[in-house]
Amino acid sequence: MSDDPGTSVHFRLNIDGIDLGEWNTCDGLGIQVELEAHQEGGNNDFVWQLPSRLVYSNVTLTRPLTDDTEKVFKYLSKLPRKVSRGTAEIAALKPNRDLLVQWGLADVVLVRWSGPTFNPGQSQVASESIELAYHGFSEVDD
Repeated sequence: MSDDPGTSVHFRLNIDGIDLGEWNTCDGLGIQVELEAHQEGGNNDFVWQLPSRLVYSNVTLTRPLTDDTEKVFKYLSKLPRKVSRGTAEIAALKPNRDLLVQWGLADVVLVRWSGPTFNPGQSQVASESIELAYHGFSEVDD
């Protein structure tokens, strides 16, 4: 194992305190400030760029099918009865499973789960992904 914390990082996902296991990739975690252009009369040198709102991109986590896939299925089986905004924690783990960093997500909604594609003509790892929308970051208890 490497001592470099950026190599072989994987991720643990919890939604509303429910452990959904470890994931190989995490994509889309980010924030963007939208800007509104404002032209000021008599000022021909530049256009004001005024911050207006924050936009949080959806996060997608992906992994091969594992024993943790059953945790996701149990979580998904409860969704038709109750869809509500909650909280989530994504923890980046080092190869030895020690915590590297973690993010708390506020107002989380699971927007998509994609299961494996089974095609006997292609040799691919059966994988799943989960996509989350959120409206902000929150502090995570250590």
